[in-house]
Amino acid sequence: MAKTDGFKDFVLDQLADLRDLTCRAMFGGHGLRYRDTFFGIIHKGRLYFKVSKATVTLYQDQGMKPFKPNAKQTLTSYYEVPLDVIEDAEQLTDWAKQAGQR
Repeated sequence: MAKTDGFKDFVLDQLADLRDLTCRAMFGGHGLRYRDTFFGIIHKGRLYFKVSKATVTLYQDQGMKPFKPNAKQTLTSYYEVPLDVIEDAEQLTDWAKQAGQR
């Protein structure tokens, strides 16, 4: 659990420029909300962002997979964020803003 919490804290630090960002525990992970839009999931040491038809190829082109919380369920509206994006705060913030757009 501590490893997962450390990852969550790192992600939140990387997204510090999103002033209205909130993070809440949910279903064994954490949900990310920017202003009034739910856009991200932190689950088992991985970060997933909401995708649209316009953004899903950014994730797929880097070999990222949709969120699969268990063996029977796959949420294709959320994809894992590449590690190189997570490590670049400015790029991660840009991706988060795209994920938070309606």
